[in-house]
Amino acid sequence: MTRELMKRTVCAKSIFELWGHGKSAEELYTSLKNYPVERMLPYLQSDSTYKIGIHTFNKTLTQVEKIRKIDALEFLPFGGKVNLKKPEHVFWILEDYGMDPNNIPEDPLHLYFGRWIADGQRELIESYSVKRRHFIGNTSMDACLSFIMANHARVKANDVVFDPFVGTGKASRKNQKWRGPDENIRANLRQYGLEKYYLDALVSDASTPIWRKGMLFDAVITDPPYGIREATRRTGSQKEISKSTEKSTENHVFVSSNYHLSDIFFDLLKFSAEYLVMGGRLVYWLPIYRPEYTEEIIPQHPCLKLISNCEQMLSSHTSRRLLTMEKVKEFKDQDQYSHLLDSQYMPYKGHNSFRDKYFSGVTKRIAKEEDDNQK
Repeated sequence: MTRELMKRTVCAKSIFELWGHGKSAEELYTSLKNYPVERMLPYLQSDSTYKIGIHTFNKTLTQVEKIRKIDALEFLPFGGKVNLKKPEHVFWILEDYGMDPNNIPEDPLHLYFGRWIADGQRELIESYSVKRRHFIGNTSMDACLSFIMANHARVKANDVVFDPFVGTGKASRKNQKWRGPDENIRANLRQYGLEKYYLDALVSDASTPIWRKGMLFDAVITDPPYGIREATRRTGSQKEISKSTEKSTENHVFVSSNYHLSDIFFDLLKFSAEYLVMGGRLVYWLPIYRPEYTEEIIPQHPCLKLISNCEQMLSSHTSRRLLTMEKVKEFKDQDQYSHLLDSQYMPYKGHNSFRDKYFSGVTKRIAKEEDDNQK
C-alpha cells in the first residue's frame, strides 16, 4: 500500500521506516539501541546486501564527514555485505540543519535513521515541465499542480476526464503572437507518448448545454478563468443582452457578453452534478480575495460533497483554493436550478469583482514600493 501511494505522489520525495531519531548524535544512537532487534534482523541477514546513505537539509558535508557519521553506526547488527550499486536494502541518515541558509548551525537540529521504502514521483515535475512543452498557452497549468489535481480527482486507468476551460489556444511564448499549425494539446500529448489517451477538443461555451443527457465523465478537472490573464466572457445574442425574453427562430449573430465569476462557478457545479458518474470528482481552483474569505463563500450543490479545500498563496491579499468535490447524489430535475446562497454569490457577483480587487492590491503594493524607494 505504501509503495502504491508513492507511485502516485509528487509531493513526497521518499518514505522510510523510522528506526531512530534524536536532537543529537547521542540521542539518535540511544533511540536506535532501543529499537526492537527482531524488527531489524530481516534486513540485516548475512546473505543480504545493503548500503547506507546520508542526506542533509540546508548543509553540505564533505565525503570524510559522511564516512565518519556512517562508521559511527557500527554498533548496529549488520550481517550482510556492502553493495553500493545494487543493494537489497538501503538505509539513510537524515540530518536537519533548519530552514535559514544564512544561519546554519554547526550540529544538526534533528537526526533520523531508517530503512528506505520507496521514492515519490517528483522527477515527473521536471519531465513534464511547462518550460519544455511543445505548446503552452497563457494559462497553462504548472506540471506539479496538474499532477496534484489529478490525484485529488483519483484519476485511474480508462477514466474519461473533462476540462471545460482548457484554454483559449493563444500562444504565450515571448515574441510569438500566433501559435503554429502543430501547436496544440494533441501535440503535447504526442511529445510525452500519451497521444493514444487523447479523445478530442471542442470549441463551445461552458455556459450553454451541448451534451446529451446522462453521466459521461469520471472526473472534471479545470481552472476557470479569473479575469486576470484571460477574460471571463460567454457567447450570447443581442436579444439576450437587451434582456428580451421573446423567443425567435430568426438567425442572429453571436456576440460575447460578461460572464460573472459567480455564474461560472454555478454553471461548473451544475454541469458536474449532472454529468459526473456517481462517486466522480470535480477538482477546480477558486480565486480568493483573502480579507473577505470565509468558508461560507465556497460554492455548493446538493449533489456534490466538499472533500478538500487547499490554499495556494498568490500574494498578500489574494490566493486560490483547490476545491475537490465528489458526486454523492443523483442529479434530478429539481436540481437543475439549485442556486448558490446569496452570501456565497457576493464576492463574485460583479463581472470584474475579483479582477478589480486583485489589481487594487497590486497598485497599492507598487505605490508602497515607490514610497519606500523615495525614503
